[in-house]
Amino acid sequence: MTAIADIKKRQLGPTPGITTSCYQLRPESTGSVHVKSADPHAPPAIRFNFLSAALDRETMLAGLRWVRRIVEAQAMNHLRGAELAPGPDLQRDDELLAWMRENAATAYHPSGTARMGDDPLAVVDDRLRVHGLDGLRVADASIMPTLVSGNTNGPCIMIGEKAADLIRADHAA
Repeated sequence: MTAIADIKKRQLGPTPGITTSCYQLRPESTGSVHVKSADPHAPPAIRFNFLSAALDRETMLAGLRWVRRIVEAQAMNHLRGAELAPGPDLQRDDELLAWMRENAATAYHPSGTARMGDDPLAVVDDRLRVHGLDGLRVADASIMPTLVSGNTNGPCIMIGEKAADLIRADHAA
């Protein structure tokens, strides 16, 4: 088995290959972020806690098995080489989950930290104005109440365009 750290060097291999991946788009596992120091420049302690929820483990195992089936299909014979990671020797659920825990990374585009709404936990209103502060708006993925099941680029462009319209409208009045 090739270590994922070797793969993450992002150097092209000597032969053609295929990179596949699967993601749990709506994970139930939750992590945490903790202050480690009074020094504001010190990075926080981030505990991802990947795969702590049973549904996430089941989904990722099923996803990996589907990816393997697709890549092992006869139609892929001319493209496929040896599986590098997690490697053909890992087949049992416990082995695959151990590999995932060791090598998991997020592909998340964080959002929802300054979510829009009118409830006490919302940070911005429906015009993107920060509750309790005059002259400040938020116009990025942080206003999304939940994460979209895809790349956040398109929705963020839309949020920016809407923010521009709102600011123009407020200044025209």
